[in-house]
Amino acid sequence: MTLILLAISLTIALCVIAYNFAIYALPFMVGLTAFQYVYGMEAGFLLSALAALGAALLSVALVIAVVGFAKNPALRLIALAVFAVPAMIAGYALVHGVTKNFVDSTIMLNLLGGAGGLFIGIAAMLNLNALGTGVLSR
Repeated sequence: MTLILLAISLTIALCVIAYNFAIYALPFMVGLTAFQYVYGMEAGFLLSALAALGAALLSVALVIAVVGFAKNPALRLIALAVFAVPAMIAGYALVHGVTKNFVDSTIMLNLLGGAGGLFIGIAAMLNLNALGTGVLSR
């Protein structure tokens, strides 16, 4: 009984961690690309990591600045969509990877993955919108 409860609690913890990682898919990919580019230019590992961190923070700051300063709702929605589309793809891949061994129907697997991607994408948009309006509305 203890092992079952441990497995359930670890699965829940893994889902929470994966959800938080999927929300920030765009900064991670921007940071990874910056790291690969700077490391490919034969800079050191430390300088590459610093460039990756700076690029990731700059991508989040850029979207927050657009959300905070733009008056046009369409521009704000586009900025949030740029942030949310990689999160949707990561959410789809996450749900598809977790459930592919349990669900036999391909249609049901794609619908479940699409629902997970939509959920994570909307959560990423809401999270960044709240952060952008909270930081820059003061």
